[in-house]
Amino acid sequence: MPLRHLTLSLQFARDAAAHRALLARHRVARWIRHALDVDGEITVRIVAEEEGRALNRDYRQKDYATNVLTFDYQQQPVVVADLVLCAPVVEREAREQNKTLQEHYAHLLVHGALHAQGWDHETSEQDARAMEARETAILRGLGFPDPYAV
Repeated sequence: MPLRHLTLSLQFARDAAAHRALLARHRVARWIRHALDVDGEITVRIVAEEEGRALNRDYRQKDYATNVLTFDYQQQPVVVADLVLCAPVVEREAREQNKTLQEHYAHLLVHGALHAQGWDHETSEQDARAMEARETAILRGLGFPDPYAV
């Protein structure tokens, strides 16, 4: 399948700028484009714990910072979404899961891009398995290991 067109806005909160070097625009765009089934207009924002927690609390009623939040506004004919990744959470999880920070960011950006297209792992065990399989296939195609292998 040909890669889709992506209009990408990549933003770093002032207190999350340390990850800027790792998340070069061309890398982030490549990872997301491989996950898109249609063209996309996506904003990726890398935030610190306080902003991540506030967004998760305000939009999901969960009072903690999570790794990635997907705000999907449109799925067809073009995906329009915001992906918000919390740098300290991503870094902590990568360490705990013995992954490189780059591997974990790639996984979470693919994960968020799939959510933006309607994929959901919280609806059923079958949906979770399907989404995990899709993520694994995309990441393998990008040269990353299975993110769910223990």
